[in-house]
Amino acid sequence: METSLSPFDIIFIDIETVPAYSGIEKAPPAEQKHWIKKEQNIQSGLAAEPGSHYQRAGIYAEFGKIVCICAGKLSAEEGVVYLNLSTFCNSNEHHLLQEFNSWLLKNSDKNSRLCAHNGKEFDFPYMCRRMLIKGIALPEILNISGRKPWEIRHLDTLELWKFGDYKHYTSLDLLAHSFGLNSPKQNMDGSMVNDFYYRKKDLKSIRKYCEDDLWTLVAVFLHMSGQKQVLPRHVEVERIC
Repeated sequence: METSLSPFDIIFIDIETVPAYSGIEKAPPAEQKHWIKKEQNIQSGLAAEPGSHYQRAGIYAEFGKIVCICAGKLSAEEGVVYLNLSTFCNSNEHHLLQEFNSWLLKNSDKNSRLCAHNGKEFDFPYMCRRMLIKGIALPEILNISGRKPWEIRHLDTLELWKFGDYKHYTSLDLLAHSFGLNSPKQNMDGSMVNDFYYRKKDLKSIRKYCEDDLWTLVAVFLHMSGQKQVLPRHVEVERIC
């Protein structure tokens, strides 16, 4: 980790995604065909009805969509560190991404870094792909095309925890537990987001889960960087929904 990096220059990010449709039968015929072909590559070899794994479509940017983005920045007042959240949640993904893009342009500069857990393999590329699919120009901090590795301003708590062991995966939940931190996974986890979105139509709970996840991400980052401030559970929240 960069010794000169200030946590106050970091924009912490977490996203929640779902399949583009509530079921494969609702998808256009051409997309059904593409998904079934994709599915053949990701199945574990077990015989299954074509389309039966569509609940996994949300983790692939070509077949899913973002329903919530939570972004957080740290501030300090009288020696106490606070987390200021901006949450973007909307069933209209194009509107959500436009709002987040505008916020990111206003709240990032040449010193800013983005940080997420498994962000380099999931959150950051997923956001970029969905923005391009929706015809939205990538903000400078996300656009890594043609850049050298040391020019990319992205941090990943999973990568930091691997210490070069690239076969090793540790969830944010387990990392928080290992550090004795509260976990956001008490009432909900990522596997339940589809159900909350399509069956329960409960975007509010998804938003709360995303915000709790981000609080945990920040607490984990501070612990890993040796800056073990007690982060107040209360956060200042701006919600753009």
